[in-house]
Amino acid sequence: MGVTSMPRTASRGRAVAAAVAVDLGSRTAGVWAAHRGTVSGPCGDPSAPAGTLVRRGRVVDVDGCVDVLTQLVRRYPQPVPAGAVIVACRPVLASEADQAATRQVLDTVFAPARIMFVDAVRAAAIGSGAAAGTLLVVDVGAELTEVALLSDGRVVAARRSEIGTRDLSRGATVELLGDAVVGHVDELRTGADASHVLTAMARGLLLVGDGALHPALASTVSGALRVRVHRAAAPRTAALNGAGLAAMSLARHPVGG
Repeated sequence: MGVTSMPRTASRGRAVAAAVAVDLGSRTAGVWAAHRGTVSGPCGDPSAPAGTLVRRGRVVDVDGCVDVLTQLVRRYPQPVPAGAVIVACRPVLASEADQAATRQVLDTVFAPARIMFVDAVRAAAIGSGAAAGTLLVVDVGAELTEVALLSDGRVVAARRSEIGTRDLSRGATVELLGDAVVGHVDELRTGADASHVLTAMARGLLLVGDGALHPALASTVSGALRVRVHRAAAPRTAALNGAGLAAMSLARHPVGG
């Protein structure tokens, strides 16, 4: 399935597993592997009205996702060895069932030694170099909009809705996406963590995902909330890059190692 049983690389007398990050999105699938780089491609037929493999952040076709990831890792000149440590992005507030489906895909493709899930909003903050302190991350993807309050990289509170940039071709507007973001921020700043949300808003919002490539979305949210909106330098890959950093850390410092 695109992996081989190659020996692990020794480092200071101790074996170090290969580090791999995976982001299975509703539009795009991406894989990052240490010393190999990033490969990505469509997650199913991009012309399908509802998507075919991942819908609203949930894997609905395990075999299809296995095929997509298998084809992606075969693009590496050097194979990804079995026994890797995998850090996989997940939508915020993902259910156990959602994770189980993704885990099934990853087990089949990579035969990993360990799988760790990380909220995509957290990974995006890490990948953008903005995880320290109190932060509001807005991730507008193809079919999900997520807003999360982070404290030193830990998700404290979050909201999500099933709307994204793919809906723009189905009659939704950028203003509607902005309303979803504003609504989630309003819910967070009237909740139990209101003081931390206000601190984060003084810093400004970090906008990632496909929505960050729509200039009107940033200005709509900024105007409605009267805050600065910072678009990530690489909004589509910020989460995968952050998951890759987490995977390298996990491979070098395994629990109990």
